[in-house]
Amino acid sequence: MKSTKTQSESAGACILFFAALSAFFLSNSSFSESYFQLIHFPLNFNLGIYSFSTSFLHVINDGAMVVFFYFVALEIKKETLKGSLSDPKKSAFAIYAALGGMILPALLYRFWNTDPMSARGWGIPMATDIAFAIGAIALLGKRIPSSLKIFLLALAIVDDLGAILVIAFFYTTHFSLYPLLATILPLFAIYYLNKKQKLNMYFGVILGIFVWFFILKSGIHATIAGVILAFMTPLQIQTSQGFLYPLEKWHQSLSKYVYFLIMPLFAFFNAGLYLDNISLREIILNSTAQSIFLGLCLGKPLGIFLFCYISNFLNLSKRPDGISWLHILGAGFLAGIGFTMSLFISHLSFTESSIQLFSKSAIFVASLTSGFLGLSFLYFLSFRAKT
Repeated sequence: MKSTKTQSESAGACILFFAALSAFFLSNSSFSESYFQLIHFPLNFNLGIYSFSTSFLHVINDGAMVVFFYFVALEIKKETLKGSLSDPKKSAFAIYAALGGMILPALLYRFWNTDPMSARGWGIPMATDIAFAIGAIALLGKRIPSSLKIFLLALAIVDDLGAILVIAFFYTTHFSLYPLLATILPLFAIYYLNKKQKLNMYFGVILGIFVWFFILKSGIHATIAGVILAFMTPLQIQTSQGFLYPLEKWHQSLSKYVYFLIMPLFAFFNAGLYLDNISLREIILNSTAQSIFLGLCLGKPLGIFLFCYISNFLNLSKRPDGISWLHILGAGFLAGIGFTMSLFISHLSFTESSIQLFSKSAIFVASLTSGFLGLSFLYFLSFRAKT
């Protein structure tokens, strides 16, 4: 079961990388105009008294990504209730690691960034891409302790929870109370039917769509609907036939769609960078790009290592057996692979295309650099241990 999951994550990471690479080449080829016309293709919807216009890009970012956040939140809930985060002593080390990996990159970004236009992007280097980070460490196989993989997974899960909270509290641009109040009815229906064990899959999806729609209209980012619905999904229910496990069932059922469809689509629609009007020198000298690069490549590993070391020294947490402090540093580099979540927060942070260009460029370079440094560092450790 675990090996199958690891294989899915590794394969998903490869497809995700291919989708991002395809978007980059298409956006800088003779098909560039067609690519950007496709992602911004206008779509019009009429739902009774509501009518709105959107694009393929927003359908992916405000629609399909809700399923991704639902999937991530299910993982968080599952690990909190019965996984690597269920034991307070074991989870404390990962929680402190995640805090360091969020706080220091954000502080580095704000300290280094001299452009007031892009100050809003401090949340970009806080994120870790679970699929890429876990997919990368899976490439090392048995060269590294299994406890290190569990630590990185727990770290990435807590990190994503932090990113979700940052999006909810700091990246809401406008707010409308009445649509938010309207979510109470479908949420109560879900709660009541779950309690009575009468909520079937199809009615649950319909109620979930109502929750998504009302949250979207309230101004809070629609992906938060996925998080709320995940935390309302019960771990187990008892029926006349025995116990059912809806949380694990949904998580397992959605995994292939998330890894092989939703995340690659997100990468394809968000990774396009038209570099014709900008030079490599401009990207290197841009303070926004520098801040993101420093946050992911330096702030992540340093913050994770320092918070782990200090919490362990103060007996607030305990380093897992079988892994050294150098292993923690190597995992910290891999946590600097921000990609999906960093791109998502970048999309929420900036509306100016020029800043988006610098931001995305830095995310790509920093994620590749972090992945290379992390894999090289951990491979060197495993090689040195054998000699």
